[in-house]
Amino acid sequence: MESARGESAWMTEDTRIFQETVRHFTNRELAPHQARWAEQGRPDRGVWLKAGETGLLLPDVPEEYGGGGGSFAHEAIVIEQLARAGIHIGFSVQSIVAHYILAYGNDAQKRRWLPRMASGDLIGAIAMTEPDAGSDLQAIKTLARREDDHYVIRGSKTFITNGSQANLICLAVRTDPQAAGPRALSLIVVETDDLPGYQIGRPLRKIGRHTQDVCELFFDGTRVPVTNLLGAGEGRGLFQLMDQLCYERLSIGLSAVAAAEAAVEITTRYVKDRKAFGKPLLDLQNTRFKLAECRTEAHIGRIFMDNCIQQFLAGKLDPVTAAMAKYWLTDRQFHIIDECVQLHGGYGYMQDCPIGRMWADSRVQRIYGGSNEIMKELIGRSL
Repeated sequence: MESARGESAWMTEDTRIFQETVRHFTNRELAPHQARWAEQGRPDRGVWLKAGETGLLLPDVPEEYGGGGGSFAHEAIVIEQLARAGIHIGFSVQSIVAHYILAYGNDAQKRRWLPRMASGDLIGAIAMTEPDAGSDLQAIKTLARREDDHYVIRGSKTFITNGSQANLICLAVRTDPQAAGPRALSLIVVETDDLPGYQIGRPLRKIGRHTQDVCELFFDGTRVPVTNLLGAGEGRGLFQLMDQLCYERLSIGLSAVAAAEAAVEITTRYVKDRKAFGKPLLDLQNTRFKLAECRTEAHIGRIFMDNCIQQFLAGKLDPVTAAMAKYWLTDRQFHIIDECVQLHGGYGYMQDCPIGRMWADSRVQRIYGGSNEIMKELIGRSL
C-alpha cells in the first residue's frame, strides 16, 4: 500500500538511503556497459565484486553471515531499481541461492558460503530446470549417487541464469533413483572451481535479456562431498524448493511492477514530444485512453505488490498469494509494455529503443519461476 505522499508504506528512512545508493551504482556501474555486455552475453566478472563492495548483494542476509542485515525491503530496492533501468543481471538469483543456504544450511555451510556470496567472490546459480523437466520438478533426472563420503552426479541442466560465471550452484538432484514422488529429490551445493566432471555448455541465444548470462550445465561423474547436502537428510529437496518459491515469485512480481511503471513513464514522455498530424500524440484521445488504462493497471499492480511485501515482511505471505502475484503481475507487465510499444509506432520495434528492449525482455517473466499456467493451477487447487 502507499502512504499519503505516494510512497510504498514499507519504505523507511533506511531504505530511502539505500535506494539512492543502488540508483547511483546502477547509473554509474551498470547502465553504461549494457551494449557491450549484450554483445558478450554476460556482464563483466568484476561488476560482481563492485556490487559486493557497495552492499547490493545479499542485503537481506544477516550481518553475522556477511550480508547487509536488512529485510526483504532492501532486496526489493535492488530488484526495483534494476527493473526500472531495464538491466538484467543475476543479483536476485544470488539472493535466492543465499536464502536456500540460510534456510536449510548448517552453521558451517552458512559461514563458508554466504560471506563470499555477499562480497561477490562466489556467484550463485539455482539449477532446477532440465531439457525434459521445467515446471514439473518431480521429472528431474539428474542423479546423485552416494559413494562413501561423496555424491557422484550425472545429468544436465538448462536455462541456468548466471550459469557460465557461477562457482556455487544450488543443484536439484535425484538422490533415490527407486523412489517416486517428492521424497526422491535433494538439494546439493556444488562448488565448481576446478571441479572435474563439471562442464559449462554453450551460451543460450535468447529473444531478450541479452546481457543476462544463461547457459547449459553438464555433470559427468562430478564428485561432491556429502557435507554439501542442504538439510538434515536426503529426500527433502522438493519441500525445500516449494517453501522458498514464495521469495522467488515475489521477486519476479516486483520486477514486473517496476518495469511496467517505467514503461508508462517512458511512453508518457514520448507521446508528449512525438507529433502526428501537427500535434503531440498525447492530444489524440486514443493515446490518452490507452495510457490511462496502462497507468491504472500499473497502479493496481503496485498496491497489490506493496501489500504482498508487507505480508512477506510480517511472515504471512502464503504460496497461493505469491502465485497470484507472479502470474497476474507478469501478465499485466507484458500487456502494458505491448501497449506502450504500439504507442511508439515503428520506433518501438527497434532494439535501440528502450521500450522495444523492455518488450522483448518482459516475455520470459511469464515462463520462469513456474509458468503462469502452473500458477493458475496452484491457485485453482486452493478453491
